[in-house]
Amino acid sequence: MPRLFTAAEVATAIGCSEWWVKEQARQHRIPFTRLGGAYRFTADHFAEIIRLFEERPPTLRAAVSVQMAPARPARCERTVPASVLLRPKRPRRAVEPPHGDAAA
Repeated sequence: MPRLFTAAEVATAIGCSEWWVKEQARQHRIPFTRLGGAYRFTADHFAEIIRLFEERPPTLRAAVSVQMAPARPARCERTVPASVLLRPKRPRRAVEPPHGDAAA
């Protein structure tokens, strides 16, 4: 029979909180087995979790292409200046003095 690890054991092994492991399992972002309402993890699950969050350095070709790419896409030219497009709207109703004060 394969050994099943608890969320707390997995969390301790990878250096994160038990809550994080349970939340990732609840969101189906990591593999798990659910027995009796509790999350359980096999050694294969644990290895796959490590692979899922593994980050590798970019290859030389990818690093060169990233450096050659422009930082921002080119902006389109405006035919009308922005100051013409932005105008405040008139208020829907004018501010009037209170009616009761002027009658006396």
